Amino acid sequence: MEQIIVEELQVYGHHGVYEQEKKDGQTFLVDCVLDVSFGEAASTDALEHTVDYGNVCLFIKKFFTENAFDLLETVAESLSTEMMYAFPGIHKLWLKIRKPEAPIPMEFSAVGVAITKEWTKVAISFGSNIEPREQYLTQAMEKLLANPAIRNLTVSDYIETEPYGYVEQDKFLNGAAVFETLLQPQELLDQLHVIENEAGRERTIRWGPRTLDLDIALYGDCQVNTKDLIVPHLDMANRGFVLEPLCQIAPGMVHPIYRLTVYDMLQRLRSKL
Repeated sequence: MEQIIVEELQVYGHHGVYEQEKKDGQTFLVDCVLDVSFGEAASTDALEHTVDYGNVCLFIKKFFTENAFDLLETVAESLSTEMMYAFPGIHKLWLKIRKPEAPIPMEFSAVGVAITKEWTKVAISFGSNIEPREQYLTQAMEKLLANPAIRNLTVSDYIETEPYGYVEQDKFLNGAAVFETLLQPQELLDQLHVIENEAGRERTIRWGPRTLDLDIALYGDCQVNTKDLIVPHLDMANRGFVLEPLCQIAPGMVHPIYRLTVYDMLQRLRSKL
């Protein structure tokens, strides 16, 4: 991955906690490193095939001019997110914002904050066994697609499967989706729970009937183990209803613990049956 670098861009804004900062404004220094691909631009020598750093600088200046926040943390979060939306060619962004004129009663060079944003490839599995099953699944995918923090959504075919765990229930319609997101794992989980709740999901019986079930299977190379979330999904290697549709759209995605592709995990599972 190649990089575009902007160093010590001087912009003026009215960000700050104190009234003097809000009223008079001050100069900010902005540094950023953009992970991009030079491939097509290098071969064509055409500006339209890369991220125009001139437009990036103008975008940052406009953001500082048109917004006013108390905290630099809020400035960094909002600006970095808006940059990722505005310039699709940026895969990963490192952004630093400094205040050389901060109202601190001592000598210093500058104070500031830094933040990193990245489009991360994610795989989720989904299912429903309460009618209308297909409608629940399709509406969930539409809601994901409508989220600006999610892009390049690919959805598998739906497959009908026998219930897993608690078997005294109707058959499931299952599938998988792969996309890129700016959301952190917990943030993504929260969004999935919102979509489930909007579909009337009730959690009464473990592995029981449900209108909609959305699970994070893989989140890049990330490993998460908290009370609310385990990634990679703890039992995905033993679940054909997860691996089969996922293999259809992302056979080469790698499990960060087993170091096996989705295709390899599916073949191993089939060999046990």
